[in-house]
Amino acid sequence: MLQSLLYLIVSFLASVAGAVCGIGGGVIIKPVLDLCALSSVSTISFLSGCTVLSMSCYSVVRNLLAGSSRVDAKTGTPLAVGAAVGGVAGKQLFSFIKGLFDAPNMVGGVQAVCLAVITLGTLAYTVLKSRIPTRRVENAGACLGIGLVLGVMSSFLGIGGGPINLVVLFYFFGMETKTAAQNSLYIILFSQAASLLTTLATHSVPEFAWSALALMVCGGIGGGMAGRAVNKRIDSAAVDRLFIGLMVVIIFISIFNSVRYFTS
Repeated sequence: MLQSLLYLIVSFLASVAGAVCGIGGGVIIKPVLDLCALSSVSTISFLSGCTVLSMSCYSVVRNLLAGSSRVDAKTGTPLAVGAAVGGVAGKQLFSFIKGLFDAPNMVGGVQAVCLAVITLGTLAYTVLKSRIPTRRVENAGACLGIGLVLGVMSSFLGIGGGPINLVVLFYFFGMETKTAAQNSLYIILFSQAASLLTTLATHSVPEFAWSALALMVCGGIGGGMAGRAVNKRIDSAAVDRLFIGLMVVIIFISIFNSVRYFTS
């Protein structure tokens, strides 16, 4: 019962923060569940991906129905298509890296190191972004390429999209925080849907408890609802502060997880 409650609480709170900041929640769910060691790395990546998919699907569809979507179709759709292709490639990369080690969970150490490095870079950019000039990429081919890279990283790390999406949207497209958050969730939706379909098509679904999946999906959707409401009531500066605080916590958890996996 305690383990089931933990799945629900982690997925809900992570999805609230994910919906507010546009980071999908997986960047919080994955390292926290790795820290708690509730399941294998493969199972946690799968459950995290399903949760992020449910939350991003709710948020994107709800914004479309409410007429409040800030997704720029000209750049957002090529990014999302590229992310979908990257989601498939990222899943294959995960399987390849996992096969390099005798201990299946060693891939978790690789994921944790990559996540710590990416998150540290994201934190540095976020703090200094007011001093860094942005670009205005409009070429569809360039958008596809950028989306491909985002999809590979998000699928391999099992985080949905996470903070790297926002940095890319800030730097390459000059989006402000709330607009970037919505476009990030749109990209996450495509990359995670492609990743899940690849897992199903290749019959590589790890062992998992259906109760855990149900609770996490419910937590993801509930968190998406709550996060969307919170996002409407706070300004971009508050979103930035929350984002920075989360990045600091994720960096420390990822470092701890990497040491634990590589020394166990």
